[in-house]
Amino acid sequence: MMILPIFRIYGSSMNPTLEEGNVVAAVKNENMKQGDLVAFYFNNKILVKRVIATSGQWVNIDDDGTVYVDDKKIDEPYIQNKSMGSCDIALPYQVPDGKVFVMGDHRDVSIDSRSKAVGCVSQEQIAGKLVLRIWPLKGIELLNVHHN
Repeated sequence: MMILPIFRIYGSSMNPTLEEGNVVAAVKNENMKQGDLVAFYFNNKILVKRVIATSGQWVNIDDDGTVYVDDKKIDEPYIQNKSMGSCDIALPYQVPDGKVFVMGDHRDVSIDSRSKAVGCVSQEQIAGKLVLRIWPLKGIELLNVHHN
């Protein structure tokens, strides 16, 4: 029997992809890729954000909020409005070993790896990779499906 951790989404930092009250299922997975949605522990809470870059990669963000990884602009069809947001790290920024750089999809409200307070997320903090929205019923869909 496989047990999937289930999480309820709070707040708006992942709008429009995930909205407050959505319920999602996750799987434990060590192999995080750019674009994956991850749930992780932070200050006794579970936050959900999107992986932007992995260990060793360089992240840069333009004043208008355009994100580059290793000098290549990344395609972000899931965001409605670009924003520099709450960023107090020195850019360009190299992701430390064993960590991932995460950002919320609702860039102007999300507190994420752009903030020293949150920083990059270590493997130990990650509760799982989101794979399925299970509530609301009309919104059931697979998450983290990469279209190449």
